[in-house]
This record gives sequence, C-alpha cells and structure tokens, in this order.
Amino acid sequence: MIGSIPASSEAGRVEKLRRQAEELEGMFLHTLVKQMFSGIETDGTFGEETWRSMQAEQLAQSMAEAGGIGLADHLLRDLIAVQQAAAPAIPLATPMSAASAYNGETR
Repeated sequence: MIGSIPASSEAGRVEKLRRQAEELEGMFLHTLVKQMFSGIETDGTFGEETWRSMQAEQLAQSMAEAGGIGLADHLLRDLIAVQQAAAPAIPLATPMSAASAYNGETR
C-alpha cells in the first residue's frame, strides 16, 4: 500500500493511463501514415481511397501494437505527473516507479 491507496488501485490507474497514452500514440501514427499516403498519386477511384484509408489505419495500429515510436511512454510519465500535481493528497509514488507498476517495467 502506498499511503492509504492499495497498490492494486494504483496499478489500475497506471494501466488506464497507459491505455490512454497508447490510444493517443495510435491516433498520432494514423494521422502520420494517412498524411504520408496522401502524397501518393492515384487514379482517384472511390475503392482505392477507401482501401488506402483502411491500410493507413491498419499500418498505424500495427506500429502502435509493436511498441510505437515511444510517444506513449513519454505521455504516460506526463499524465502521471499531471495527476500528482492535481491531487497532492492522493500520492501515486514517483512517475517512474508508478509507470514501473504497470507490468513491472516501462516500455
């Protein structure tokens, strides 16, 4: 237990924050890949545009699932720090140790 908060509750909050950080990284990667694909000249048919959109989404999702570009790790530390600053009466431990509570390590 850390302070008056059970460690399992802290781990649950850190896991929720990690999911949010990974989702944001996934959206960023999707935007990046979609923009990259927009520079490719096509014949402009509806089917091709739809296919490229789905391809961009799947590629971004695969990248995020494989660890992404490290953005989620940085976001997680910042999200934990923001929560600590907003609720000083509810200690979460240090950002790095709280992040380590998720699956025993940071990514």
